[in-house]
Amino acid sequence: MNSTAIRRRRGLAVATIGFAAIALVGCADSGAGGGGGDEAAAATCAPEDIQLIGQVRNETNPYEKSWLDGGDAFAESVGLTQTRLTYDGESPKQQEQLRQAISTGNPECMVLNVLPNGDSDTTPIVKEADAAGAYLVTQWNKPADLNPWDGYDTWISHITFDGVDSGRQIAEAMFEQMGGSGGIIALQGILDTAAAKDRFTGLQEALAENPDIELLDEQTADFDRTTGFEVTKTLITKHGDAIRGVWAANDDMALGALQALEAAGMSDVAVVGIDAVPEAVQAVADGTMTATVSVDGPWQGGVGLAMGYCALTGELDVAGLSNEQRAFFAEQTLINAENAEENLTPKADLEDFECGNLFDRVTGPVS
Repeated sequence: MNSTAIRRRRGLAVATIGFAAIALVGCADSGAGGGGGDEAAAATCAPEDIQLIGQVRNETNPYEKSWLDGGDAFAESVGLTQTRLTYDGESPKQQEQLRQAISTGNPECMVLNVLPNGDSDTTPIVKEADAAGAYLVTQWNKPADLNPWDGYDTWISHITFDGVDSGRQIAEAMFEQMGGSGGIIALQGILDTAAAKDRFTGLQEALAENPDIELLDEQTADFDRTTGFEVTKTLITKHGDAIRGVWAANDDMALGALQALEAAGMSDVAVVGIDAVPEAVQAVADGTMTATVSVDGPWQGGVGLAMGYCALTGELDVAGLSNEQRAFFAEQTLINAENAEENLTPKADLEDFECGNLFDRVTGPVS
């Protein structure tokens, strides 16, 4: 398909069609930015011709594995298979994987649900997908001045979470567990990501409101469990029993910190993280971790593919979406001792992926 045809395809109005696996509700019924009824037109691709691709850093991170599992659940529900891609936190590898997928597949019927490795990686990903006419949903990382509505017809949405809020929530839960005073260490994530920056800002805000809490040290541990273990081990050697809390920007680092604390015989230190991976939620239920925040990886993995699927089958009018729907913060939930048991086994809820429900978790625009 040439560029003129691709642009013509992008301008198609929406249609309401059914498919065998599950009956998706048309967006016209929900007011979620789609169109239907009298304005319906032919679908762009037959459902069986759609290619679904999910890409994350790795599957050793339980949160990112749950993302791909959610993508599988959606794909299976519509009679398709998701291609699972992982790039091991290597930006060049991520770019090459997507380039190969686009060049060897049929981009006009392709959906990419992507976790860019860092903010700077999003621009080339968006440009590659846009030039090929592939539908794209990005999550977590993008430059502040790059937006889907700036001429990118097939970049459907950018989904992220209010990292300042989640960073502050876990900090406040930890401070409460500590009795409002004492020393803490902080494990930061990959510094070229909005998630790491925003979550640490949330910690700093909480510290400003709690003068009896002292930040003894902060180091990056790259969102990685092994690195979290090693960094915490080093900081224990440096600060010893002065450490009364460990704030970690994700659960993988928090779990690494727990291992280091256990090895040092420091079982009464408050530890918090973000992502609500099953092992961390179990640790909260068991009382070895204080809190985590759920951003629902299975939902992320499914909803990004569902957005593209609904666009390609004619049930979502991308051009009709509001700016708030094209770059938004999604719901997140603090998991603590009170609700950990009910959050032990996260799995995709297929109703969330119906065309009329795609934007039900929007909490506000990314500013």
